[in-house]
Amino acid sequence: MIAAVAIVALVGGCAHKRARPTLDLAASKVTTIGVNSYLWRASLDTLSFMPLLQADSNGGVIVTDWYANPKNPSERIKVTVSILDQDLRADAVRVAASRQVAQGAGWVDAPIQAATVQKLEDIILTKARDLRRQTIRG
Repeated sequence: MIAAVAIVALVGGCAHKRARPTLDLAASKVTTIGVNSYLWRASLDTLSFMPLLQADSNGGVIVTDWYANPKNPSERIKVTVSILDQDLRADAVRVAASRQVAQGAGWVDAPIQAATVQKLEDIILTKARDLRRQTIRG
């Protein structure tokens, strides 16, 4: 009787091991950092043209320095990206931006269009999804 229970447990244990899902390298939570790695890389790629002040992968925060487009040097922008989750989800990324315009010898805060922030979030999400798709295809 004990041998039968041991065999059932052994066979049951083997069957359980076979039923485990295989590792999905493209899963939304693949990360060795504190946040979703696809969102992190996509954020860095999106902001690569701007100088970085801070990039904290464990906290999920990227802060740029002021950037002035060479075609419009009288205006500059500063961006902060916060990645809020380990999942690749639309609400896991937040972008905040500040804008200044040259006035006399200094800079004055100016409003930034909400569409600008939304566009940056959309670009980051699209890039993150593309990175995930590339990982799946291998």
